[in-house]
Amino acid sequence: LYGNFGQANYGAAKLGVVGFMNTLKLEGQKDNIHINALAPVAWTRMTENLMPAEMEDMLTPERVTPAVVFMCSEGAPTGKIICAGAGAYTSAAIVETKGMYLGENPSAEDVAENWEAISKIDDAAKALFQGGEQTGRMFELIQEASK
Repeated sequence: LYGNFGQANYGAAKLGVVGFMNTLKLEGQKDNIHINALAPVAWTRMTENLMPAEMEDMLTPERVTPAVVFMCSEGAPTGKIICAGAGAYTSAAIVETKGMYLGENPSAEDVAENWEAISKIDDAAKALFQGGEQTGRMFELIQEASK
């Protein structure tokens, strides 16, 4: 999800899976189909040069399996990314900052001058469920700025 040197193809594929999941979670709703994405951390031929050898015994596929089983269960959420490895589990999400409206004719310089406020992650919104929510947030910023 976050990229590793020399693995542009792998990183692009992982985020492609997330985009695919985000669309399928919407399309599957009518049939009560849940879909999630797994970001596993396990010892493989691809990762053996990225991690210390002493971690091999911890990074077994068996320590990822509980996440897979849960995410395939009736009680699982939908549209989530679960990260699993070595018995540790987290949930990842794509979030957006609050952002700001820069007027009707913004320039690249306006974006540059306001980049700190635009990219301030500590006021990030909750993860959005669908693309229409992002469009709605943009209109909210415009309305807030015109008050």
